Amino acid sequence: MASLTKQLADTVTQVGVHSAYGEPVETGGTTIMPVATTWYGFGAGEGTGAGGVSEEATQGEGSGGGGGGISIPVGAYVTRDGATRFEPNVVALLVVGAPFVWVAGRALARVIRALKR
Repeated sequence: MASLTKQLADTVTQVGVHSAYGEPVETGGTTIMPVATTWYGFGAGEGTGAGGVSEEATQGEGSGGGGGGISIPVGAYVTRDGATRFEPNVVALLVVGAPFVWVAGRALARVIRALKR
């Protein structure tokens, strides 16, 4: 099980920066470096036989593991004529911002309703 954990840790350290910042792309005198936010989650388990009533219950073995991740593109750093600026991904901002606006609107409505009483 320790080797599985080490393999997962090695994979994450190799992938982390490259997932968040892609390789720079040069086109027509402009350099574009994509930026993303990345999350990872991993879990593992192990088991052995536990004391039980029957002989079959005392024999056992187990193992398991899993993981996953998500990467959301947030925009890109664009360098033109020696000036670098961040250009956001509007679609990703809308996807992230829509639930925030909904929650803020609900909270504001409750505050207004409470003040009217």
